[in-house]
Amino acid sequence: MPSSPTTAAQQRIAPKSNQDGSAAGLIQRFATPFTTGLFVVSAISGTALFLHWMPSTFHSMHEWLSMVLLLPFVFHIVKNWRPFVMYMRRGWLFVPVALSLVAAAAFAYVGTTNTSRGNPGRRAASVLAQAPLTDLAPLLKTTPDRLLAVLNERGYDARSANQNLNDLAKAANKAPAEALAAVLQP
Repeated sequence: MPSSPTTAAQQRIAPKSNQDGSAAGLIQRFATPFTTGLFVVSAISGTALFLHWMPSTFHSMHEWLSMVLLLPFVFHIVKNWRPFVMYMRRGWLFVPVALSLVAAAAFAYVGTTNTSRGNPGRRAASVLAQAPLTDLAPLLKTTPDRLLAVLNERGYDARSANQNLNDLAKAANKAPAEALAAVLQP
């Protein structure tokens, strides 16, 4: 029985050399779909991170799957090498790539020169760890004496309410974040 006739559009869509299961056939068949799928994941997770929506959910996903995206991207370039070369010959590739690099450099410059940016939680923890226990206690809705007692119970040598968590942590060979966690635990 003869196979059903295919239209010209179906022939253009269906890859010709992917039926053998070879590496070239797999690249031909899956490079663009994987690139598309991982780009969608990267776009969604990147948008969530930009909007500070559930960053603990999206941070690792965005980092790792963006790294995984590199492989199908390379395969996509290999698969579409001729059109890629035409973009280069006609000069259509250079301006978008140059603008992208300029934008990346601007963000990198701002990120390395602006010390006020960064994780606000870490900045807040740093400020809290530098505060004397007399100033820290009201923020934690407790008394300086109670903070001293809690710190001593948890292995710190807290003698005065004028001490701060940085100094206490250093004396105990611990990180200031550990001392802060010790006073924040119920």
